Amino acid sequence: MELMREWNRTAVMEFILLGFGNGPGCQMIPSVLFLVIYTVTVLGNTTLVLIIRVNSRLHTPMYFFLMNLSLLDLCFTSTIAPKAMASFLSGSKVISYNGCATQFFLFCLFLTTEGFLLATMAYDRYTAICNPLLYPVTMSKWVCIQMVVGSYICGCVNSMLQTGFTFMLHYCGCKEIDHFFCDGPPLNSLSCSDTYINDLVTFTLCGLIIASTALIVLISYIYIISTVLRIRSAEGRHKAFSTCTSHMLVVTLFSETTAFMYTQPTWLSSLYPRKAVSVFYTFVFPMLNPFIYSLRNKDVKEALRRTMGHKSLTK
Repeated sequence: MELMREWNRTAVMEFILLGFGNGPGCQMIPSVLFLVIYTVTVLGNTTLVLIIRVNSRLHTPMYFFLMNLSLLDLCFTSTIAPKAMASFLSGSKVISYNGCATQFFLFCLFLTTEGFLLATMAYDRYTAICNPLLYPVTMSKWVCIQMVVGSYICGCVNSMLQTGFTFMLHYCGCKEIDHFFCDGPPLNSLSCSDTYINDLVTFTLCGLIIASTALIVLISYIYIISTVLRIRSAEGRHKAFSTCTSHMLVVTLFSETTAFMYTQPTWLSSLYPRKAVSVFYTFVFPMLNPFIYSLRNKDVKEALRRTMGHKSLTK
């Protein structure tokens, strides 16, 4: 009997993603909006990856990291967007238990990896501006590959821990997730187990990751700013700052939204529009990243013009 009771507590085979509500407008408007944003995200990030790949002048560490950021944004958004749009359009909001666990694992993996990759990009800018003579040695191709792989390893470790703790909980009764994808806090709120340990693990891991990556970025930019201010020519200062402003904007937006979502107490998080904030870092930021980096970057714009000009001549 005890085994049967335990089975009834844990035998949840599927969840229901509530999304943004049950009304017709609550389904159609998000589906159209997500489709437009996802299409722009795929086109923008794919274009940026292809531009970097086909232009030899962009085969530098900075653009290597930027290309990996675009690939990461594609994977990150694709983890959530197709299922969300399918749920909105078909009306079927059901997601299997294994599907939910897989989506949550990939979401944590790509989100954490992006945080570490942004910190790596800040270190790259620090090395390029503060130690230009050692830059080719310090940021060799092999070192850049190791840094990207290390970012994914850190993301994988965090994702395995978060997913393991979350799906070890017992789920019984209500299976409705008040979100448009499988995220930790909404899943914890469904559990009939004590979630104190899970909340503590989430707060500790997310706090350590955000604090460590933010510290790397902060220290890097303190050195960068102090070095740039010592440059005598205004043109030199402008050129140095122009390579950093885009990255600073992306890091600020990413850090603030993730910190807001995952480092506040559970009782406080229910008072804020979690789903609205989630839309920004799962959809809007991956869409904006290629435009932020390319519109403020002369090298990328010049490479795009050369690529388009070459295609026109070929035709």
